[in-house]
Amino acid sequence: MATFDRSDDLRGAQFEGADLSEARFSATRLQQARFVNSTLRGASFVGSDLSGVVVRGGDVQGAEIESPWLFDGDDPLLVNGVNVIPLVDAELNRRFPGRAERGATDPEGLRTAWAALESTWASVVDRVAAMPEGTTDVSVAGEWSFAQTLRHLVMAIDTWLGRAILGQDQPYHPIGQPNDDYAADGHDPAVFATRAPAYSEVLEVWGAKMTAVRNFLAAVTRDELAATRQNPWAPDHAETVLSCLHTILDESWEHYRYALRDLDAIEAGRSG
Repeated sequence: MATFDRSDDLRGAQFEGADLSEARFSATRLQQARFVNSTLRGASFVGSDLSGVVVRGGDVQGAEIESPWLFDGDDPLLVNGVNVIPLVDAELNRRFPGRAERGATDPEGLRTAWAALESTWASVVDRVAAMPEGTTDVSVAGEWSFAQTLRHLVMAIDTWLGRAILGQDQPYHPIGQPNDDYAADGHDPAVFATRAPAYSEVLEVWGAKMTAVRNFLAAVTRDELAATRQNPWAPDHAETVLSCLHTILDESWEHYRYALRDLDAIEAGRSG
């Protein structure tokens, strides 16, 4: 099985008649690469930029695309000439009541959106509580466990509320779970604990962060929503308080979807 990682530069490479079955491409540079009559069955692209990729006459049955940035920007994702992004968005809104409100732009709408999100997360926390002990630490296909997902949301709220909106110099709680590339991107991971905290502690801290967002929204005004802030990851890029809040909402809904997917897999595996 061929494996390509961030150290491999395959820009402009030509693959003709190549058998790349089960290949893994992780953060690999493949700009302008061309695959002709090649087999990519079972290939996996992780952390890769596939924007602008064109597949002509390809067999894509059973292919899976998981992109948290699918709804960012105005570029389409075309399947047989049809932009499927609005269709995917509408289907996710149908599956997850309350998700459609995540784009609210006024204080009352944001408060309603956050209340829906809190209720949604409360239901999945209750579901996990009724599952066998240890479920919170189970990883499915190498993804974050449920406990790690909550820890990441702690980190996300600390980043976008604490650091970006409130301007705190050191907003991070030690149990936060940073992105996999946090250190590689030049950030100091020393603020985060190296030990895995007890799930009860994770639940308590995550709940406090959710309450912090709710309390902020309870008093926020339209003028405050329009105020400019610095993007915590790209300081030269301007944000608004509203766009920071939208990021928190988007992160929370995406990771809820991931958590639900993995809990379903855990239960299916147990019943099978």
